[in-house]
Amino acid sequence: MRRTWYPLILAPLLLIGCGNAVLNPVSGEAERSVMSEQAEVAEGQKGHQQVLQEYGVVKDARLQAYVNELGQRLAKQSHRNQLQWHFTVLDSPEINAFALPGGYVYVTRGIMAYMEDEADLAGVIGHEIGHVTARHGAQRATRQQDAGLGVLAATLLGAVLESQGMSGAGQMASNVSQSVASGYVASYGREQELQSDQLGAEYLARSNYDPQNMVNVITVLKNQERFAADQARAEGRPVAEGRSWLASHPSNDERLRNITQLAAQYKGRYSNEGRARYLAAINGMDFGETAEQGLTRGRQFYHSSLGIALTAPQGWKIQNAPDKLVVVNGAGDAALILRAAPAQAGRNHEEVIRNLLKPTQGRSDRMVINGLQATHFSGARANAQGQSQAIEATVVSGPGDKTYVLSYAAKDANTLAQARRQIDETRGSFRAMTGSDRAAAQPWNLKTAPYPRGGFAELARRSPLERAEQQLRLINGVYGGGEPQAGQLIKIVQ
Repeated sequence: MRRTWYPLILAPLLLIGCGNAVLNPVSGEAERSVMSEQAEVAEGQKGHQQVLQEYGVVKDARLQAYVNELGQRLAKQSHRNQLQWHFTVLDSPEINAFALPGGYVYVTRGIMAYMEDEADLAGVIGHEIGHVTARHGAQRATRQQDAGLGVLAATLLGAVLESQGMSGAGQMASNVSQSVASGYVASYGREQELQSDQLGAEYLARSNYDPQNMVNVITVLKNQERFAADQARAEGRPVAEGRSWLASHPSNDERLRNITQLAAQYKGRYSNEGRARYLAAINGMDFGETAEQGLTRGRQFYHSSLGIALTAPQGWKIQNAPDKLVVVNGAGDAALILRAAPAQAGRNHEEVIRNLLKPTQGRSDRMVINGLQATHFSGARANAQGQSQAIEATVVSGPGDKTYVLSYAAKDANTLAQARRQIDETRGSFRAMTGSDRAAAQPWNLKTAPYPRGGFAELARRSPLERAEQQLRLINGVYGGGEPQAGQLIKIVQ
């Protein structure tokens, strides 16, 4: 129900046989590659359309122009300034930035909410430009072809999704989903990420921004980890330990040490006038999910355009994805997964069960959920290996003549049995939005305001955020301590 990035499948015609020698613009050395520059550009053009379809773009021409102008200035100082560069702000609350081969760079409004200065955003963009200039995508494609793979994945800046409590749940949801792309999302390797940090600092210095701001960027990611850990402790959930996303990816601790040492080597005189421009650019920007994507408010989920709502059990989390809503337990091993059935799936519940669930055996039982007609199915189907697999789901006729499938999911039968009461509770909360639901389903905006004498405690009293004081500190770059000066412009959420 909100958009995410899925990997690209490399078109075979774009590959250069077994690879040719190509000059790397950054190192100046020849390297074997299965992608020419022309192939990089073609792959980027193709992938760009997929990204726009999956995410959507922020519909603010002023903000898009601001980010594009900043990106173009940095790209002119890069090792591949001859490319036609494209910079886009994606309509996603995720804290993310990535690049595609050939000069396509993306930042989400989610990551922009946590930047404090134009130079911070320049550091994010410079890092992603570095992936393109050093031909990291082409290098990855070459290694994957050597390994017999055909997938080119975008990079996640910092790979912080797992530290935000998304690891087990995200993997579990992917495993049970039949519609997620067959590829995988992967970060670049350790050396490539560290090289992009180095190139980002270099492009900042060339563009008259202080490379020290690269330290700020990595600190933002570190603070996200700290906030996620503090939140887990407050909710009695286990704190993620170590780096579980990819062993080859450098930790934010390692990146922070490296970039701090690197930034200290630059001794130039740099502009420090970008904060006011940046705050003006993001003033009024959506914060968190939008009404069109569906809104998560604590344990409640509201989707005004679809007219549906749902409540998560105590201690469970709501994950709002582009094609589904996942309500997952704290351990990340059991969930209820909500999807809208496509119109072609069938005209009635029996057809939807037959066409979407593809059962080999089982039984259906009619029921009513909050006034909505429903059919619960439990049985089995054949998995990809032809083995019998248990399946359980409820098909519900929702508002607006739309049909929804609520699938039970768990790592094994015992886990499902232990979580059944909470999954049934979640299913039982599915409803057409009421008047009180619509009143509660208000989107949030990022605004600038003078810092009051009462500090964040005063701001928290009139903030809609759940952990307002901590989150306000987080978006203003002082989660680790410190206070803005009274009257200084800061970011608030309304």
